[in-house]
Amino acid sequence: MSNQLILVLNCGSSSLKGAVIDRKNGKVLLSCLGERLGTPEAIITFNKDGKKCQTALTSRNDHAGAVGMLLKELEKHGLHDRIKAIGHRIAHGGEKYSESVLIDQAVMDELNACIPLAPLHNPANINGILAAQEHFPGLPNVGVMDTSFHQTMPERAYTYAVPRELRKKYAFRRYGFHGTSMRYVAPEAARILGKPLEDIRMIIAHLGNGASITAIKNGKSVDTSMGFTPIEGLVMGTRCGDIDPGVYSYLTSQAGLDVAQVDEMLNKKSGLLGISELSNDCRSLEIAADEGHEGARLALEVMTYRLAKYIASMAVACGGVDALVLNPQNLVVIVLVFTGGIGENSRNIRAKTVSYLDFLGLHIDTKANMDKRYGNSGIISPTGSMPAVLVVPTNEELMIAHDTAQLAGFLEEVG
Repeated sequence: MSNQLILVLNCGSSSLKGAVIDRKNGKVLLSCLGERLGTPEAIITFNKDGKKCQTALTSRNDHAGAVGMLLKELEKHGLHDRIKAIGHRIAHGGEKYSESVLIDQAVMDELNACIPLAPLHNPANINGILAAQEHFPGLPNVGVMDTSFHQTMPERAYTYAVPRELRKKYAFRRYGFHGTSMRYVAPEAARILGKPLEDIRMIIAHLGNGASITAIKNGKSVDTSMGFTPIEGLVMGTRCGDIDPGVYSYLTSQAGLDVAQVDEMLNKKSGLLGISELSNDCRSLEIAADEGHEGARLALEVMTYRLAKYIASMAVACGGVDALVLNPQNLVVIVLVFTGGIGENSRNIRAKTVSYLDFLGLHIDTKANMDKRYGNSGIISPTGSMPAVLVVPTNEELMIAHDTAQLAGFLEEVG
């Protein structure tokens, strides 16, 4: 075990996920999940070597209390004095940050300034940083922004067709999210293909309860489905994805809802949950659909159809799939990559989505699609088929640890 461990924190509005990662081999030595923070029912669960233990946060039920309890758990296992740096997942870095950054007061001021852009997420991320500074004084803290990877998008991709004064006055533009996942998956896909990342035009579909798709060219994001907020784009677990903005005025006038109620409905009661009237969990819906549940069937149909449309549109951002077909000597390879909980494990969602894209030359090998689940990565398209279709499990915690090690001055990367 290395004496230089990295603590990775991912703070939600009422949750905290933590992982202690050995910088030399990338292994997770201990993880934790704090839930229902800020309430009397706040708890934190620790996992070490497959053994779990749960503790109520009775004395202090906020993020700082959860980090304090984490410190006690680390002390119990003799790990606390080996933590040398802390990496934080940050939801929104605005336009200023195109890469991860060592956190100082100026960075904290910028993150606070970004709160209007991510009012649910950035305050929790900031609380996590403050908690880490309280319980691990003197250690370097690194911010890894989910939005930074997409700062390479061209202006035509991030601009909304609204009065430009809104862009200038309120930073109203498309930002994109899931950037940390995309940064991890893209080079992994290139490694599997045995080709330089710069020679691959890649479309990555990160499919979980939150879902987005990104077009990557020369290793950089050129377009993505999420926009000003994470609600834009694909059909998700509880988020509606793309929708006519006129819905807001219609529902306020006809259904008697105010803007906040409509916003909550579109973010928390829509998507797979809203259509199915059953669940936001894709696994449950697949079972229910097989048993004849009409709402579950329709929810999955809408989800995969929307996903396929987005994949086809991202081919435009990548330069078009015809480039490969018409120029077989060209070193540029175009691939589709599935990641995220659903993308990594649901063979049915992958197969249904790709079935819509036969006209682009995308195909699935049934056996390979069955085999590449539950942590297994690899190609799921027929041997020699191009464009290739891949499954690559994401590892955002390891990506955050990589950045933290580099910015904290470690000589070697993680893993």
